[in-house]
Amino acid sequence: MITASDTRTPESDESGKLIIELLLNAGHQAAHYEMLPDDPQQIASAVQRRLPALDGVIISGGTGIAARDTTFEAIRRLLDKELEGFGELFRMLSYKEIGPAAFLSRATAGISAGKLVVSLPGSPKACRLAMEKLLLPELGHIAYLLNL
Repeated sequence: MITASDTRTPESDESGKLIIELLLNAGHQAAHYEMLPDDPQQIASAVQRRLPALDGVIISGGTGIAARDTTFEAIRRLLDKELEGFGELFRMLSYKEIGPAAFLSRATAGISAGKLVVSLPGSPKACRLAMEKLLLPELGHIAYLLNL
């Protein structure tokens, strides 16, 4: 779990705490947590550094369209396979909750070096939606397909 934020601290990181809690409650592990500034080089480096020892990485934050939202750029270039359907489904589900602002999200998921990498918005509501409706129901299947 990596949180990309220029404004949050580990104490105020509701989304990171929520993602870890949801993973643990579903019987998964959360082996690592760190907070980084929303800087594409630092994000990409952290994912590349951590991924070999983990089954996957979830990043929260930096998926919007503001100038400082650079997680999408950092992650996309690392992906060997992009799971386009993740972003499409996330935006569809988000649209039902928040309306047309959903299309401003660049949430994405894919495979890098045989491991799952997911980039979620920083909003706790968006993280809960992605985790409960998309990721948690499929993590076991993804692990099976990737031989993790």
